[in-house]
Amino acid sequence: MRILIENGCYELLNMGDVAMLQVAVARLSKLWPTAVIEVVTARPDLLAIYCPHTRPITVQGRKMWFEEKRLLGGCLYRLWPSPIHGHLSQVDHKIRFRWPWLAYQWISLKSKFAHSTSIKEVTEFLRSIFEADLVIVSGGGDLTDVFARSAAMLLDILCIAIHHSKITTIFGQGIGPIQNRQLLAKAKAILPSLDLIAIREKRAGLPLLKSLGTTPERIVVTGDDAIELAYEARNATFGLAIGVNLRTAFYSEVHGDYLKLVGTTLRAAARKYNARLIPVPISRYADQSDPEAIRELLHGYDDFSDGGESLDSPIKVISQISDCRLVVTGSYHAAVFALAQGIPVVGLVKSAYYNDKFLGLADQFGIGCEVISLDDPLLSEKLTAGIDAAWEAAEHVRPHLLEAARQQIEFGRAAYQRVHDLIMARNMASRIKSL
Repeated sequence: MRILIENGCYELLNMGDVAMLQVAVARLSKLWPTAVIEVVTARPDLLAIYCPHTRPITVQGRKMWFEEKRLLGGCLYRLWPSPIHGHLSQVDHKIRFRWPWLAYQWISLKSKFAHSTSIKEVTEFLRSIFEADLVIVSGGGDLTDVFARSAAMLLDILCIAIHHSKITTIFGQGIGPIQNRQLLAKAKAILPSLDLIAIREKRAGLPLLKSLGTTPERIVVTGDDAIELAYEARNATFGLAIGVNLRTAFYSEVHGDYLKLVGTTLRAAARKYNARLIPVPISRYADQSDPEAIRELLHGYDDFSDGGESLDSPIKVISQISDCRLVVTGSYHAAVFALAQGIPVVGLVKSAYYNDKFLGLADQFGIGCEVISLDDPLLSEKLTAGIDAAWEAAEHVRPHLLEAARQQIEFGRAAYQRVHDLIMARNMASRIKSL
């Protein structure tokens, strides 16, 4: 049994994505103890730490495959007039996805003349698809306009796998918003053909998938895979700290002015409840660094904090959150890690992308997750009220949150079992056919 996992977090610097990958690998390994599990990554060193029994597939081969824009050669595009270029691109696409080994041979020949050694990585990437029994996209929220280019590549990988009769599935995925016409068309052409789509929320993702033509029997709502990791690590009781985070990135649309206002409100809450403010970082990317944003949030409260820089694994972040009575966060997975341990959350959102993520999460847990817009003119007052409400309700909502987490874990495990049964049924059909 061979399994290929595409998780979209190639550098393994987002602890939420890493947690989802760890849970996916654990569930797959339990179903297929002797399976070879390969993961596309740019950091084999970190993969060996987080998922030690997996095999890395370098992301470089994937990049080369998709960045080879003109398979037929630039000379044809120069010789033919511009109106013909669209037809040439269609031929390029058909060769690449219907007959990838033919495309590979051509790229190999071109690379040889260009004295390129990266063709080995392309070979490894293609082999990982063609030899796989199961191709998975694990977790993340890449299938959206915000990450349109990455989303298109993920869909193209699934397209190759589908054309070569592989079992294909998505686990713990957030889908949407999608308004980009090209991405919508690609999603509509590919997603309905997947064997199973397990999404993490039903509020926005479910109607979008149905509008794209995906039949209900191919869709299950499981919650986020990372819930299991946090739930299993929960403490018997929660602490008395307030966990803090605010994602500053192009896709969250959060900038420094919000940090100052939120920081002022958090410091007032800490004084009111005699509570510590502690970092709960998720992203470690340089251009979307949670520790850096948290240090700014804590400015004037704890000027010596590293912002949680030392929390370099999902389980370390989860353990930090277990010391909290509530979490105030603009990072989705900080909220997931908290709710899964029975700890209420105040979610702060600005972009449509994050609004969908947090409202979907709140819907999955039912209570204990209040979502506040950073654009609200009464932000400080509403954040103060949200913190007060979460502090007071923490003990009351804990049993409900833990039960909601337990149910979502069951749904997630059932989805993985369903894919296992699909593989077994296909194998049995092949054996019967060969008799």
